[in-house]
Amino acid sequence: MVGDVAHICNRGVDKRKIFNSNRDYQRFRDNLFLLNNLEGKIRTKHKSIFGLSGKLPDRNKLVEIFKWSLMPNHFHLLLYEKIEGGILEFTKRLGNAYTKYFNLKNNGRSGYLFQNRAKIIPIQDEKHFPYLPIYIDLNPIDLVSVSSKQKFNFLKSYEWSSLKNYYGERGDGEIINQELFYEIFETNPTRYKDDLRSFINDRKKLEIELEDSKGVNLRG
Repeated sequence: MVGDVAHICNRGVDKRKIFNSNRDYQRFRDNLFLLNNLEGKIRTKHKSIFGLSGKLPDRNKLVEIFKWSLMPNHFHLLLYEKIEGGILEFTKRLGNAYTKYFNLKNNGRSGYLFQNRAKIIPIQDEKHFPYLPIYIDLNPIDLVSVSSKQKFNFLKSYEWSSLKNYYGERGDGEIINQELFYEIFETNPTRYKDDLRSFINDRKKLEIELEDSKGVNLRG
């Protein structure tokens, strides 16, 4: 339904890696922009549309993307539905397009890449509403073992996540809608940063808060 917010997650079949190179991450990231168009994928001759001079193409968006985070064997998205059925359509497009790209790239591989259909989890319990974007933003912490201060700096600079865009790195910032995120989640940059920091060393507490909510599966 228009106005719904949902958590989308999926992982590789048999927990296999779905991103083997920066080019793989880039392809999926670019599709977050190019496939979010009612009339179909926006075609481009460029290997990456970000970093090019000039205005990016206009889109008639299916969804607003609040958060995205890509990990070696799974991904997380936080989406807001703009048109009826937009979240489902966008999620299907992402999975199909990336599977086709991955199979062609890997010597004509065939078959499923993802474990199953992506989980689309509507966020219905307002009590847990504030915690999910924090969970998605903290996901890349699993990739490093560093001090608390270094963790936050790592998250802000992690290339394959939307969090960097919330801290001044524009690059691919056109993928997300920061203003609507702050409005819908009734927060602001300072408050959200404080909330993020408060859970950075206590993810177990964050997971308990979320898993209390019926139907929330954090492991993609």
